Amino acid sequence: MSTDYRPMWKDLGLDLEAHDALLGVLGPLYEQTFTKQPHRPDGMKYFDFVMSEVHGLRIQELIDAKKAGRKVVGSFCTFVPEEIVLALDGVMVGLCAGAEFATAEAEKYLPRNTCALIKGAFGFALARVCPYLAASDVVVGENTCDGKKKGYEIFKDLVPQLHVMDLPQTKSAEGRALMRAEFKKFGTYLEGLTGKKLTAEALQKGIAKVNAKRAAMHRLAKLRAADPAPISGLDGLLMNQVYFYDDPDRFTSSVNAICDELEQRVKKHEGVAPKGTPRILVSGCPMAVPNWKLPTIIEKTGAVIVGEESCVGERGTQALTADTGRTANELLDAVVDRYLKIDCAIFTPNESRVNHVLSMAKELGAQGVIHYGLQFCSPYQIEAGPVEKRLEQEGVPTLRIDTDYGQEDVGQIRTRVEAFVERLRG
Repeated sequence: MSTDYRPMWKDLGLDLEAHDALLGVLGPLYEQTFTKQPHRPDGMKYFDFVMSEVHGLRIQELIDAKKAGRKVVGSFCTFVPEEIVLALDGVMVGLCAGAEFATAEAEKYLPRNTCALIKGAFGFALARVCPYLAASDVVVGENTCDGKKKGYEIFKDLVPQLHVMDLPQTKSAEGRALMRAEFKKFGTYLEGLTGKKLTAEALQKGIAKVNAKRAAMHRLAKLRAADPAPISGLDGLLMNQVYFYDDPDRFTSSVNAICDELEQRVKKHEGVAPKGTPRILVSGCPMAVPNWKLPTIIEKTGAVIVGEESCVGERGTQALTADTGRTANELLDAVVDRYLKIDCAIFTPNESRVNHVLSMAKELGAQGVIHYGLQFCSPYQIEAGPVEKRLEQEGVPTLRIDTDYGQEDVGQIRTRVEAFVERLRG
């Protein structure tokens, strides 16, 4: 970062020493993981810039937005409807939860056998090193798993404002009614916070902006079906991660620009790895910044990741919201219908998820699936067994990896991934 942002971080109440320590690790890790990849598309320079300023310029933009009267809404989950936030002139950002930080402090509030994502969220908050959290006017929690549900009861004391949405566990009529009531309540809450009205016109604009962002990611996903793969899995994941942080219009424009470049690569049969390189679909738990451990191991074994069936990936972007409603209520129904399609493991039964994994593997030409589970994430770890069984029955080799944010198991995971890639090579 060329600008001295320390006065801004101090005003936000960050612990400057701890924050410096965090950036001192993140910068070199990013350089080592991303910038030295061979045959990277030129368009990735934009995302390198975004990441270089992820705690700088983007935070300054959020502060400028607040000064202009907009509200910043922080979230940890893909179930929080960005359409409603944008309709009320808010700015939505993802919050820090993708690394171990202040774990000992977090474990004073949480059991040790809590999943790394929840523990990471607490660690970043307690250590005061997440500028996105510090800049948020409100944090929106969601009762997805039991860990989050009970965790928010404690987390509310760590942030100025917390709004928690209840979520259904089934895709039934009753489940849809619950989600609609909670989205309606969320809209009413934001109306009070922003002083604006959730009109049909405003909601149409919010839907259009988010649909454009998702459509750009759909375009990227289709290009990743090409062999040779025109972009690495690491860079594909990075774009999905930046999806949660960047200005929506600028992000959409940047993704479409890189898609233009990838289309030329596909026409010329150019890629980041030779044609015939083993192709892998990663499925399972979300990978928030800077959780790049497993994708790095996979691609260093000589395979290429062609898609992510994850909240930070296809699951988070897979469907557009219908924009044909004429009233605010009709458009809210469309938003609910779109979010009820998300194949999160909190739903039971969840057959549509494994069907979607199979569909993605076929469309992307993936020869195998690696199912990624965060330790102590019960919904995904328990669902991993049936997913593996069904995929293997359908002839799709599958490897289950359960891990956390630590580095102690890198060697063990590498050995298992190498053996799996050899299996794919036949």
